[in-house]
Amino acid sequence: MNKREIAKMKRRVKVLQKQMGEIGPVMRGSVVFIGSKKKYSHFSLNKDKKTRLIYLGKKREAQAKEYSENYKRLLDIIEEMTILNMTLLKINASL
Repeated sequence: MNKREIAKMKRRVKVLQKQMGEIGPVMRGSVVFIGSKKKYSHFSLNKDKKTRLIYLGKKREAQAKEYSENYKRLLDIIEEMTILNMTLLKINASL
């Protein structure tokens, strides 16, 4: 791997770090709809092998979806950073 590729990887890591700082509020879980006739939105989280639900209603549904999407985006960033940092660490070890 040449110096240009290494520099490009380091720049990408910096971009990802910046994106992490711009994500905003995060929540692990998802918006689910419960009800037989009328569906009501809830936020669902599985914690310690128990499912926890909170009622959202229409007012908080969009906010909860945004927080959940932020969490998923954060995970994507972490995954990409992990691959890049592992590669950079491996290169550093061989220099």
